[in-house]
Amino acid sequence: MNSKKIIPVIVLLFAGIFSHAQQQVPNITDPRLHINLPDAKGDSIALASLKGKVVLLDFWASWCMPCRAANKKLVKIYDKFKAQGFEIYSVSVDDEKRDWVKAVEKDRITWLQVNDPRSWGAQSAVNWNIEVLPTTFLINKKGDVVVIDPEEKKLETAIKNLLQE
Repeated sequence: MNSKKIIPVIVLLFAGIFSHAQQQVPNITDPRLHINLPDAKGDSIALASLKGKVVLLDFWASWCMPCRAANKKLVKIYDKFKAQGFEIYSVSVDDEKRDWVKAVEKDRITWLQVNDPRSWGAQSAVNWNIEVLPTTFLINKKGDVVVIDPEEKKLETAIKNLLQE
């Protein structure tokens, strides 16, 4: 993976968060990108607690059909790599908890799921500049965002490479 091509794209996407002069790669420990939300049981899970793992940060909603189709693909990818240190942290922006929980069950999702129930006004979605669902960010073990919205094959290759670092 050529990180020299990825970094300028990331910087442009996060222009509202990061100064162009800094040219920083977004990192999950940055307080401006902090996510600490409740799972279905009400237990809070912080994204930053996953530093040291390869993580796919996934923004989605139960009413989003492309998200639901992506979930089916992610189930296979998660099953393939979870034992090697890969984790998915999904942020649902569903307003209704029951819709979110029902979709998690129906899609057979077993990875970390949290909910920020304010739809497009969800603070986590605003902080991460989410304009379309689903949106995913692949994050390396250092907590740096390395790829945004990778296609399935590229995602698998990138995960495999990051797990070996």
